[in-house]
Amino acid sequence: MSAICDNMNIMKRTEKEIIPYTNQQAKQPIIDWLENLDKKTRTRIVARFSRIALGNYGDCKVIGDGIKELRFDFGPGYRIYFGEDGEKIIILLLGGDKSNQSKDIQQAKEYWNDYINGR
Repeated sequence: MSAICDNMNIMKRTEKEIIPYTNQQAKQPIIDWLENLDKKTRTRIVARFSRIALGNYGDCKVIGDGIKELRFDFGPGYRIYFGEDGEKIIILLLGGDKSNQSKDIQQAKEYWNDYINGR
């Protein structure tokens, strides 16, 4: 019985800490972006963060250079760009939508490099 219990511990999920990126001017681009969304949209997006903390990313794509993209299948194709600092920390970098995707990816890479170089 003890071996079964020990094996079940492997299946326990550990939560990841989700932190908004803060730039050198003490601004948090992801928070600014979220605050500009309507309440219903913001609630839907923020609700996904709790699932991400448990490792359930859903529709997620690796962009490269340490950046990943969460994709949301509503509205204008909302996106959130993030990086992972080790196995336990997720840094939310920037939010946007499909219409600005290329520009947002470049900005997210700059934020990620700033974060990596400043930690």
